[in-house]
Amino acid sequence: MRKTFYQFLMTQRNPESYDPVATFANNAFYDSAFPKQATDFDALSKYLEENAGYLPSMTIFDDAWRLYQDSLA
Repeated sequence: MRKTFYQFLMTQRNPESYDPVATFANNAFYDSAFPKQATDFDALSKYLEENAGYLPSMTIFDDAWRLYQDSLA
């Protein structure tokens, strides 16, 4: 079964890191409405643009998405 983006993102959590992807993961962990089963870029991007005030730049999501895609290869 394919790993969801959220499952991947949780592997990037590190409360002691200032890395933007780690910070994104830390904040997404506390976002109870995060689409945890999503694997679609557009659906995740739309959700984050509309609901994730904790994400200062969508470039961080793009970077995390690239890492996610690499992890599936």
